[in-house]
Amino acid sequence: MKEAVVYTDGACKNNPGLGGYGIVIFIKDINENILKKEIKEAFENTTNNKMELLSVIVALKEFDEPYKINLFTDSKYVTDAINKNWLLSWEKQNYRIGKKDEVKNIDLWKELSNLLNYHDVSFNWVKGHNGNKYNERCDELANIAINEYIKRV
Repeated sequence: MKEAVVYTDGACKNNPGLGGYGIVIFIKDINENILKKEIKEAFENTTNNKMELLSVIVALKEFDEPYKINLFTDSKYVTDAINKNWLLSWEKQNYRIGKKDEVKNIDLWKELSNLLNYHDVSFNWVKGHNGNKYNERCDELANIAINEYIKRV
């Protein structure tokens, strides 16, 4: 299975509000060269958690065949849901927490779950705004996307 390293981050001006995500992907080509790809996009009326989740989904959709992916994010919301098996529990309970409360962002969690059935992804938490070069770059990309959006409207 081919391997990749992915960094993702979401950001939001006000919460909810204008938000965006940034992604940095590293893949080895057939000559063992490292290829780097950056992705960014902004959205109106969103939340930070949606942007964190969407950044992971968009990153995983970049791969047209199954990959082993080492993913880094500063979102405990995302890493804990996977690494502490919350997502599996939510699926078993029809995306409910307890008897009444519906999991927020169900559509995104379902989409992520499908992608996790396709790829072998390990989720790693990194402390945000703490000098991690690629986490910082993802944050920068998310904010560039937001600022570009502001200039367009």
